[in-house]
This record gives sequence, structure tokens and C-alpha cells, in this order.
Amino acid sequence: MINRTLFFSLIVYLSTTSLFAIDGKSVFETYCWGCHHQTAEAFGPSFEEIASKRTANEIKAMITDPQSVSKVLGYKRNAMPKFRLSDENLSSISNYILSFKRNESNSTEDINKTIIKNPYPSIAINGENR
Repeated sequence: MINRTLFFSLIVYLSTTSLFAIDGKSVFETYCWGCHHQTAEAFGPSFEEIASKRTANEIKAMITDPQSVSKVLGYKRNAMPKFRLSDENLSSISNYILSFKRNESNSTEDINKTIIKNPYPSIAINGENR
């Protein structure tokens, strides 16, 4: 009886902690790998390219509402599907993507990159859909 109670208590505890949190690489392998690769262009841009041009909020917004973000960024079309991820998984994947950022100061890419200071009403943060 004690073993069963201890087991169920442990399961409840573990399910309420972040021990089951998915790291960025796992999120990538689950949702992104079919179209994106870390350093090489596939169907979509590489994480290295994305990290050199985007902020964490822009990445999160693109994952949760790619159609709207594409319009804001001036793209004529977008093939990326919309994903519904937890805040924790969004942070994990955006941090993972940003870990591929190259440290090249004063490059032409730095001058030409697009950065949205305030991602239109924080779609990635508050999860609102339009």
C-alpha cells in the first residue's frame, strides 16, 4: 500500500514539475525538422539564417501565426503551418533557434535585417488568434 501511494504521489509531483518539459531540440525534431535544418536551407530557411534576422518574439509569433507575421514582414506568400505550442515549448524552440546565431559584427546582414520591436499585439505571448 505504501509503495502504491508513493508511486502515485511521485507521478503527481512529476506531472506538475518541469521535468517533463521538452527541450528546444526535441521541439525542433517533433515539429520543425521536415522543413527546417539547423545550418542548411531545406524547404524553409535554416535556423542559422532565422537567428541572424529575428528576435525571440518574432520567432514565437511566426510559429503561432505565420500568415499574419508573413504579411507584417512583407512576404508575398507563406507555406508554414500554424502551431499551437505551450509557452514553455515556444520559449524552448525560440532559444534553440537563437543558439545558431552567428557572431558576425558589422556585416551587411546586420544592416539589412528586419526587426519588429513590438510584435503586433504579442500574438506569441498572449496566444490570441485573429
